Amino acid sequence: MKIAIIGYGKMGKVIERNAIERGHEVTLKISRHNAADLNSTNLKKVDVAIEFTTPENAINSINSCLENNVPLVVGTTGWYHLFEEVKQKCKKHNGTLLYATNCSVGVNLFFKLNEMLAKLMNNHTNYNVKVEEIHHTQKLDIPSGTAISLAEGIINNLDAKNKWGIKPTTDKKELFIEAHRIENVPGTHQVTYSSYIDDIEIKHTAHNREGFAHGAVIAAEFIFNKKGIYTMQDVLFG
Repeated sequence: MKIAIIGYGKMGKVIERNAIERGHEVTLKISRHNAADLNSTNLKKVDVAIEFTTPENAINSINSCLENNVPLVVGTTGWYHLFEEVKQKCKKHNGTLLYATNCSVGVNLFFKLNEMLAKLMNNHTNYNVKVEEIHHTQKLDIPSGTAISLAEGIINNLDAKNKWGIKPTTDKKELFIEAHRIENVPGTHQVTYSSYIDDIEIKHTAHNREGFAHGAVIAAEFIFNKKGIYTMQDVLFG
């Protein structure tokens, strides 16, 4: 495939290396220095695009790709409040979009494990649960999209919780997401169920950007020649 990388920074360069290792070409690289190159002329020369930018730029990337019939993997989070608008645009253009709060294969397995554990904990009401996430200081959205996905996985499967928040609260129905920003941390997520007897913890720790990049390239391969809206769950679990 001929791939466009929209957001050619640290992550974009790792994606490029993974794509080349899997036999693809990276024929378009968009950074803040050449944003104007994200245009119809250049997009017509690619088979699929992978987007890792900022919440502010993601919508422009999505619109450009949908309007030019380029299947797009979006790894950026923080734009989901506009999801319905994007969904309608995708339908209008008969386009292809895969969005992911996290493209890592390991994280998506972790999502499944989180949901299974939440179901099990319905029979053990003496435990309270919280989500903790740690990211590098360049991470703009708080909490992370991955942490929100974990929280939603819990809320959808655990009767004790029906909403989430980022501040400690006495509301027993609210799930607390504790967010930290520390230099040079690719991403750590932990779900903890605590009782006065013991703690049950599941944790995912990213050691580098490789997992995110590898998953993004796999996702791009998946959506090639497809139409519609997908997630990493479709890629991995059908």
